[in-house]
Amino acid sequence: MLTVDLTGRVPGRDFELRLLLRESGAPRIAVSDTRSERLPPLPEPAPDTESGRGLFLVAALADAWGVTPRQVGKTVWAELVP
Repeated sequence: MLTVDLTGRVPGRDFELRLLLRESGAPRIAVSDTRSERLPPLPEPAPDTESGRGLFLVAALADAWGVTPRQVGKTVWAELVP
């Protein structure tokens, strides 16, 4: 399995982006942050809004996705079937 880890900082928040290439060839993308007080919602965005489509697009394009709690924060992940 090939793994690439990228870590970044936004003032007041840390995050990590992990890209995994599984032996099956299926890529897995995982984004972790330190915010655990709210899980990402998946409402269908109104047609006239300018934001709120990120996870909606992930759910539409990924073959599987989910949210995994961490000791501090959460990880949102998505997998694509090759």
